[in-house]
Parts: sequence; structure tokens; C-alpha cells
Amino acid sequence: MNRFTLKEEAHSMSQAALTTRTVISADPASRRSPSKRRRRRVPWWFIIPAAAAYIFAVVWPSLQGFGYAFTDWDGLSRDWNFAGLSQFIRFFNDKAAIGGILHTLLIAIGVTIIQNLIGLLIALGVHSNIKSRNVLRVALFAPAVITPVATAFLWRYLMTPDGTINEMLGALGLGALQQNWLGDPDVVVWAIIGVVVWQFAGYSMVIFLAGLQGVPDEVLEASRIDGAGPVRRFWYVVRPELAPAITINLMLSIVGGLKLFDQIWVMTGGGPGSSSETMSTLIYKNAFQFNDFAYGIALAVILTFFVAILSGFQYFGLNKQGGSK
Repeated sequence: MNRFTLKEEAHSMSQAALTTRTVISADPASRRSPSKRRRRRVPWWFIIPAAAAYIFAVVWPSLQGFGYAFTDWDGLSRDWNFAGLSQFIRFFNDKAAIGGILHTLLIAIGVTIIQNLIGLLIALGVHSNIKSRNVLRVALFAPAVITPVATAFLWRYLMTPDGTINEMLGALGLGALQQNWLGDPDVVVWAIIGVVVWQFAGYSMVIFLAGLQGVPDEVLEASRIDGAGPVRRFWYVVRPELAPAITINLMLSIVGGLKLFDQIWVMTGGGPGSSSETMSTLIYKNAFQFNDFAYGIALAVILTFFVAILSGFQYFGLNKQGGSK
């Protein structure tokens, strides 16, 4: 056997070993890939039923309802005609609808500002090392778990002219503050705002508390040592850490205020007169009381548009502000 033969045999053996290693290394991968693909498909089997139910129960009715906004359907008969944009044009000539938009915006803005300020102050208070802080947290959050309808019935009883609130004001010598809370057109919207804030300020408190957990104690202590007062500590140390919680709370409260219905309907029904009429109550009345379903759907589309626009501005504005910091 000469030198060249040995080289050829060595080359052949190395090629065979390389091929064997390739087959051995590729074989486990080929065996694992189907199982990996199956594992990747597993989440979709859980998502598909929920997605199908959502499309069937939410997306399709919403699209169908959106189509009715361009008709003259009354909600009862099988006959309807295409009406184009007439229902939307009608909105701009409807004084009740314009008033409803203004009341809706007033309630949404009032609820958003007052609820979040109170929720933040409460969160800062119960975040301190007081002994009863856990009891206070539960007590302050409790109204948020009550159904809005039950809350509205309770406060409707308390706010009658001879109800508990006026009796307490009289007993405290504050008779000048007694009001016909739900019967005075100048007061009723603020009474509704007060009820909503009472119920959901505790909810905002919980979200702010979650944000406060992320504030490092070392940074707060360092700011105290540097001589920063409570206001400066909050503004420069606590506030940046609360940016996500502020964003969530503002979005939830503004959207909740814009679509508020239960409390208004139970407490006032949009009255007295139309002084507490909102887009939600107008949608209900037109669609289900006046049998003007197409116009009610058009109002719902307009309200959805307002909610989307305000939420978008709020979300991107706050995110941009947080990013710049």
C-alpha cells in the first residue's frame, strides 16, 4: 500500500465520519422540529374559541349596527331604506344631541380630574407606614366593587330634598348648603360627578399604589437628605415613576366618563328636563323608547368616534411626554 492509497483511505474515512456526524446531528433536530411546531400551535387552539366568540358577539353586531346608521330603520319593521349621511347631518341640527355632547364632556372631564386627584392623594396617604393602612385600603376600595346600579339607587335616596345628606347638613348648621341635588339643573351634573368619584376614586387609588411600589426608598431617602421638601420629592422623584399609572388612570376615567350611563339613568333619567342628558342616555332613548334605531346607532357611532379621538390624543400625548423625560 503506497502513500497515495493511504491518503485516499484517510480522506474517505474523514468524509464518512463527517457524513455520519451530519446525519446524527441533523436527526435529533428533525425529530424535534415537529414537536416544536405543535407546541407553537397550542396557544392558537386556546385563542381561536375566544376570538370566534368575540367576533360573533361583538365585532359582527358592531359592524351590522354601523351599517344601520346609514338607513332609516326604526328597529322594529323589516323594511328600511338607505338614507346616506342623513342621520349624521341630523345630529348637527339636534339641540338635544349637542347639549348631550356638552354634558358628556363636562362629566368626563370632571370625573377624570377630581377622581384622579382624590385617588392620588389617598394613595399617597395610605402608602405611608400607618398601622391601619391595610384596613383603609380595603375600606376605600370597597365602593368600586358595588354595581353602578346599586350605587345609583343608594345615592338617589340620599340626595332627595328630605334625604340623609340634607338632614346631616342641617344638623351641622350648614343649612345654606342644602340642595335639591337631583332636581336643580345647575347642580345635578355635579351631583352625578360626585357619585361617580365616590365609587371609583378607590379604584384609581389601587392603580396609583401599584405605581408607588416602584419608587425606590433609597432615592426618596437621598432626596430627604439633600433637603428636598415633600412637593419637590413628589414632582422630581415620585411623579416620573407614576407615569404609567397616571396614563392608565386617565384613560380609564376619561373613557368611563364618556360612556357613563347606569348612574345617570337610575338617578335622573337625563333630567330634570334635559339638564343631565348625555350621549348615552340619548342613544338609549332614541333606539329603544322613540323607535328611532338608526339615529340612535348614529349617535353611538359619533360617541365612539369621540372616545377614540380623545383616548388617542391622551395616550400618545402622555407617552410622548414620558419619553421626553
